[in-house]
Amino acid sequence: MSRFLIYAVVFIEGFCSLGAEVIALRRLVPHIGSSIVVTAPTIGFFLLALALGYAAGARVAGNYLSIVARNFLIAAMLAGIGLAGLSVDWIFVHLQPVLVAYLVFIGGVLCPLAWLLGQTVPILTNLMKAERTGEASGLALYWSTLGSFLGSISLSLLVMQWLGVSAAVFACALGLLIGTLLLAGKNFKFWLFSGLTVAIAAGLNLQHNVTADTAYAEYIIGNVDLPGQSNPRAFWVNKSVASLIDDSEPPNHTRYIRHLRQILLDDLGFTGKDILVLGAGGFTLSHREPLNRYTYVDIDPAIRDIAEKHFLREPARGEFIADDARRFVATSERHFDAVVVDVYSSHTSIPSHLVTREFWAGTRRVLKPDGVLLANLILDGKLETPYARNLLATIDSVFGRCAVDVLHKAKALANVELSCFASSQPAKTGIYVDEKNRADLDRAR
Repeated sequence: MSRFLIYAVVFIEGFCSLGAEVIALRRLVPHIGSSIVVTAPTIGFFLLALALGYAAGARVAGNYLSIVARNFLIAAMLAGIGLAGLSVDWIFVHLQPVLVAYLVFIGGVLCPLAWLLGQTVPILTNLMKAERTGEASGLALYWSTLGSFLGSISLSLLVMQWLGVSAAVFACALGLLIGTLLLAGKNFKFWLFSGLTVAIAAGLNLQHNVTADTAYAEYIIGNVDLPGQSNPRAFWVNKSVASLIDDSEPPNHTRYIRHLRQILLDDLGFTGKDILVLGAGGFTLSHREPLNRYTYVDIDPAIRDIAEKHFLREPARGEFIADDARRFVATSERHFDAVVVDVYSSHTSIPSHLVTREFWAGTRRVLKPDGVLLANLILDGKLETPYARNLLATIDSVFGRCAVDVLHKAKALANVELSCFASSQPAKTGIYVDEKNRADLDRAR
């Protein structure tokens, strides 16, 4: 086998193995989010399977080409079928609790794929002609790692951005099948199964029923059944309803958007104000609201076009900036009369770097002295979980006491709206007791 062909196969292995890991992390976002407690174990399991693959490949003593060709073919099947959106959705819908679904996905798809591809370098190194063992292994690792670099960059920043995650899955499976055929030569069985695999992968991935699928989120816009509304439709972001709208005049929106509008327009009487919205959703906060100036910040550059074309069906009002919310509030020199925080990556998952004290201090930094922070949080309706209590306490530590409105109180999870004022300051608190009751003095002050 020529050195060029060995390097090509090793490059494909690196490209597709790390590409599969990037795709797997992206596929998990709609179901369990992208926090460090998700990404770290996923990367760890992938590396463990890769290490076990290295060890398995080192024990192979013959039939080098056929074994690697077989591994590539099985890995292509795992990638093209197991990483398809339909397959991942099925796993997380039908296997509960969610930890079981996660372990099945990792143990049944990602880790076997990594184990199979991990065998490539130690097996093919046996076929490399070199004066020194170090030269052979070093060059093989160079081309494998170079493939990993290009795979992670091109699939995440190019393919996912322009064609979607499903196209990245198909590209990964197709790359592995090309590697299979390079190794298989004229073996008819490999060509037959490769053809079947590419057909199945194309059917599963190129027909994925979503409105848009970017590197950041999966978007679906579809009709919903809401009594009393005219042709209502929902804007789903990573399996979670982000916005609702219908064709009524004026249009109906979700309850929490109506509540935020009531605070801004009725309670505070905002007119001609500058309002920053972190997390664009369906751009409904400013929808047909001409009284104020809105600036939306969202990490996904594609979300405005998707919302305008498929959801609003008209131009969104306001300026749009594609940026990370925390970076924007930390670096912007602009100041706003109100900041609305509505940031979710999936279901009830706020990205972990957007719940810390430092982030809330950043939101306060871009507020005018008399500005107001409005935050839409999804917490338990009784506010009794550690997450709810700690998140509210974190915000209070920056803004002082904030007003808390719990919507949908009867539900296990509810929209919780916070109103915090830049003019307030956190302060030490005390407790009134019969022995030392300072209530009257505090009222007088």
